[in-house]
Amino acid sequence: MVHAITRILWLMAHWLELMLFTLPLYLLTFVPHKLLASFYPTLFRHWCRVFVRALGVDLRLHQKNREPLPKQFIMIANHPSAFEDIGLPALFDVHSLAKEEVKNWFISGRISQAAGTLFVQRSSRASRKEAFDTLVEALRSGKNIALYPEGGCKDIWLHSDFRYGAFDLSLQTGIPIVPIFIHYESQQDFHWADGIILVRKLWDFMMSQNNRANYYQFDAFNPADFPDKETYTQHVYDCYQGWQKRYLE
Repeated sequence: MVHAITRILWLMAHWLELMLFTLPLYLLTFVPHKLLASFYPTLFRHWCRVFVRALGVDLRLHQKNREPLPKQFIMIANHPSAFEDIGLPALFDVHSLAKEEVKNWFISGRISQAAGTLFVQRSSRASRKEAFDTLVEALRSGKNIALYPEGGCKDIWLHSDFRYGAFDLSLQTGIPIVPIFIHYESQQDFHWADGIILVRKLWDFMMSQNNRANYYQFDAFNPADFPDKETYTQHVYDCYQGWQKRYLE
């Protein structure tokens, strides 16, 4: 009982912190985004960390890499939950590619746009092509980007394959891919299945009996080591299957 009351008070304090931080961040979204580019992404990363605390999630980075993080990279991860949208930028300096619908999310949609989040309409080939070109430009400007090669939030377990986009992008730009394998210890609480609204999922995060989120970072893949996108994609997918066997089975 005492533990439950302590946790509720702890969450309330951090939700207050989140609201106080969100207000000025939201008001800044009405300023032309070009004027925000030099500092807003950094504020967004801090906001993501505050959001993680407000949800009561124990986010842990496990550095399994032997080599240091490259100066510039394309980050990929499996995508079992909505939590990754704040989990990855809370840990890494990345600009994420998100589905077009995120733009319409209450408050956070405007904040994501101002922070430089890139968007794609997954069902539109033209939108996917435009997003690819935008990602190339973002990388050429020196940014790091985060992608989910499963093509969306599919399941707790890996989807049957990875899409080629991230690997084609890596080959065309010469920028390495940093893989993150994500494991939520209370998998059902964190999994975002079809038909579940975001508010309900946030509640599940806060009420989880096991709030540990493990983000495993491995060594980067060098695109020069692969002859084509098909070989590259399959090799990385095989690695993810090995990590899934290690951490989930």
